[in-house]
Amino acid sequence: MDIRSIDHIELFVGDARQAAFYFGTAVGFRLAGQGGPETGLAGQRSLLLRQGDIRMVLTSGLTAGHRASAYVQRHGDGIAVVALEVDDAAGAYAELVGRGATPVTPPTTCTGADAEVVTAEVAGFGDVLHRLVERRGDRREFLPGAFEPTEPAVDDGLLAEIDHLAICVPPGQLDATVAHYERVFGFAQIFTEHVEVAGQAMNSTVVQSPSGRVTLVLLEPDRGHRPGQIDAFLTEHAGAGVQHLGLRTDDIVTAVGALRSRGVRFAGTPGAYYDDLERRVGPVDAPLDRLRELSILVDRDHGGQLLQIFTESMHVRRTLFLELIERRGALTFGSGNIKALYEAKERELAAAGATPAVAAGTAQGVGA
Repeated sequence: MDIRSIDHIELFVGDARQAAFYFGTAVGFRLAGQGGPETGLAGQRSLLLRQGDIRMVLTSGLTAGHRASAYVQRHGDGIAVVALEVDDAAGAYAELVGRGATPVTPPTTCTGADAEVVTAEVAGFGDVLHRLVERRGDRREFLPGAFEPTEPAVDDGLLAEIDHLAICVPPGQLDATVAHYERVFGFAQIFTEHVEVAGQAMNSTVVQSPSGRVTLVLLEPDRGHRPGQIDAFLTEHAGAGVQHLGLRTDDIVTAVGALRSRGVRFAGTPGAYYDDLERRVGPVDAPLDRLRELSILVDRDHGGQLLQIFTESMHVRRTLFLELIERRGALTFGSGNIKALYEAKERELAAAGATPAVAAGTAQGVGA
């Protein structure tokens, strides 16, 4: 079994056309295909969006009994399928089920004039599935027969690929989830830590496919501390799920500037964070005044620096959000920014004569 990369992600949403308008107008994705009852997708409407090497499917159920309708009713809009490209979908499906994966959809073949695509599905975490995808022939054909391709407009190239997915699991389930991905999917742990700040705490373990192209950041709240953002996600999402989608960019300053101008709202950063930035991470090859203006965070690990920023959630439940990340050699995920943000907010509040205890919320969204 060779898990090569993330082939696509699929969001189940209340209104696919409305969601596509946001991702297209604000985030820069372009429509590349669509399907529905007229193409054999019974009970659903699906739109395929693309940008760089990212493929995103937005699906709305058209009937109350459709899987997407049930998902949205329970969780709200969110990532429901993480599709994995493999060299042999039928073989991978049999191997995964043999290792203990829960089978969902057996191998199915879609054939077109220039392409053939084999898919199968197994359970992942929570209500999220993994779709195994084997592609033969013209790779521009997403799902022959089920999706009608459109001639997509050229995207602006701001976002390149999916860097990682951050997944929240209920307390006590982190170790079992990590073990499942190791035993069943053949992933390996590449990073683990316990993060504590301002009375909140979480455990985090990163697992990655042997190819290095599929990275899952698994997060669990530490119930020995007061509730924080992971607890809030689990409550609002009604269980385990994808908290945020990390999208890699080659130029985060340009990308953030463009997305902000289109209406994307990003999490703010206290000005004091930048006062000692270069002391913490060394010289940064970007104008500090521009980083401050855009609220872009910088962290360093043994491999180099990373620049990152988080959007505000675009959903009514305040669950799923996006991360933009530019890697300059760094291999980790910016957890050093949690403490730096908290301390910066404390300094800012102290200078204003306020109580530093309210600073706890400034670490929201950072650390994965």
